[in-house]
Amino acid sequence: MDKAYSRAANISTFLKRLMNITRMCKQWVVARIKQKGDSKCIPWKSLRDLIVVHSDARKRVDIFALSIYGLVIFPKIVGHVDDAVSDLFDRLEKRVMPVLTILAKTFRSLSA
Repeated sequence: MDKAYSRAANISTFLKRLMNITRMCKQWVVARIKQKGDSKCIPWKSLRDLIVVHSDARKRVDIFALSIYGLVIFPKIVGHVDDAVSDLFDRLEKRVMPVLTILAKTFRSLSA
């Protein structure tokens, strides 16, 4: 396996994690989840639009951080944030630090 961090996609947990992170209703999240190849993901544009209009400042920061993880640190699908990133972000909120994962991914990217 050539990935530093991977997790099997499960649409129900991805849905629940996105609902928890964004504090949006199930219908909003379901309407934006896309299937790209073998991954479930949410478009960056949907998250960007939500950052601009979300009423809770803390949630805006959380959504922005999720976007950075998905687009910069663990890009898999251009312009989308996939399930593995939401799992990683969910673990961060539970105080599980992925430092080794981030270092391994950065090292692999720099080596390539």
